[in-house]
Amino acid sequence: MRFCWFNRRSPSALSRAPGKRARGRVRSSVFLLGVTACLATLVLNPGGAKIFSVSSAAGAPVLLTQASSTRAIALDSVVGLAEPFPLHSPVAFGGDGRTRLMLFATNLTLATGENASAVTAEAEDVTRLRYPLTVEYVGAVPGQSWMTAVVVRLNDGLGDVGDVLVGITYHGMTSNRVRIGLGHIGGGPPDDPPATPTPTPGATPELGPGANLHGRLPFPSDNPWNQDISTMPVDSNSANLIASIGLNTGLHPDFGTVYDGAPNGIPYIVVSDAQSLVAINYTAYGDESDPGPYPVPASAPIEGGPNSTGDRHVLVIDRDNWRLYELGYAFPINNGTSWDANCGAIFDLNSNALRPAGWTSADAAGLPIFPGLVRYDEVFEQGLIAHALRFTVHDSRRAYVHPARHWASSNASPNLPPMGMRVRLKASFDISGFSPAMQVILRAMKKYGMMVADNGSNWYVSGAPDPRWNDNELNTLKTIKGSNFEVVQMGTIVMP
Repeated sequence: MRFCWFNRRSPSALSRAPGKRARGRVRSSVFLLGVTACLATLVLNPGGAKIFSVSSAAGAPVLLTQASSTRAIALDSVVGLAEPFPLHSPVAFGGDGRTRLMLFATNLTLATGENASAVTAEAEDVTRLRYPLTVEYVGAVPGQSWMTAVVVRLNDGLGDVGDVLVGITYHGMTSNRVRIGLGHIGGGPPDDPPATPTPTPGATPELGPGANLHGRLPFPSDNPWNQDISTMPVDSNSANLIASIGLNTGLHPDFGTVYDGAPNGIPYIVVSDAQSLVAINYTAYGDESDPGPYPVPASAPIEGGPNSTGDRHVLVIDRDNWRLYELGYAFPINNGTSWDANCGAIFDLNSNALRPAGWTSADAAGLPIFPGLVRYDEVFEQGLIAHALRFTVHDSRRAYVHPARHWASSNASPNLPPMGMRVRLKASFDISGFSPAMQVILRAMKKYGMMVADNGSNWYVSGAPDPRWNDNELNTLKTIKGSNFEVVQMGTIVMP
């Protein structure tokens, strides 16, 4: 197993879907000819004040709605009329007269090289049937750089159904759903409940081992660690992948108070920018490590304790520069004036940058460890874990998926989990019988899931040690079996 800056992704840029047919290009041009004038009518009241409201999960696209309403700000993209929308446009392109709708969004910017296919859309009718909508165009609104136009084609299966709820998804992040009238206005499914709020930082993170971050979230809100995956499709090979980890194997909280004479879990320490820097000597994977010096205190806690023969992770968070420093198999030298370690990684907690492809980290998957820990301060102060968790499997595949960057196996079986694979607790699993604190953890498993981060025991979930944990309470999580989980649809699987 290999533990052990990373390349910043190219800046995002708006990109229109390149039309494959001439009429697609013509339509895209016509779409925006009158959009600015139409928006002035729809979005601005006579006094010039904006009348739309928005609500969506952090990091997700936000579809614009009318004030105090879930009704969309939308236009027939060809004739520029508002709802109710006919099923067929009076002006057809080629032989396809199906109506195209133009929605308006914020927090939606396509990355360089992407086109409209990067965004998906669907509509739900009163019977709760869902219909995919083809996204034909995504681009900036002229004169309104903060706003993005999204054009969708109505599904042929949709009739004069009245209100439908429409949402869009980009990179797995799903928007709020907005109400649109087809044929007539009225009826339709009920509005979605308000999104669960994200943690609100109440104070500057404290200093010291296991310090309280007071709700400050590592990485930007649109980082994969902070991504809501509750509505993403199930992977087509989910059954085999879950079986390989253990259908009847119980979930195991690999953290708590004390185990075998040492704090139970992966510890961390928070320091200020006044912390002295020390040299780091790499003993194994220096070619895939970020060079020192690191702000590691001589007293930094070591996973398993100072005499551990295990992974010996050391995690340091610089709260002032908002950087994370992680070491694997770390030993203090000369009372901590320097450290030996197999590997080391530095993560800018304000950035979504990844490590170079193929590089490990202090974790086998090339991921940071700290963002995936269950922490006492989140469970009991915030009452909310707004990020994915880290877990291990005994047998993994020689492969990895985004956002992982490294593998830790020689087995190429497609039925084994690659590093970075994400699972979630099934939405149907009843958590009402668990304590309020354990429900905080289980809700995170449903909404943000868990990522395969290392080889180890099956279904072992990582957390930070804290003497205030109730080990008996944590042990109630062991009643949850592998069969209660499902694999979230994976993107490109990298097989080195």
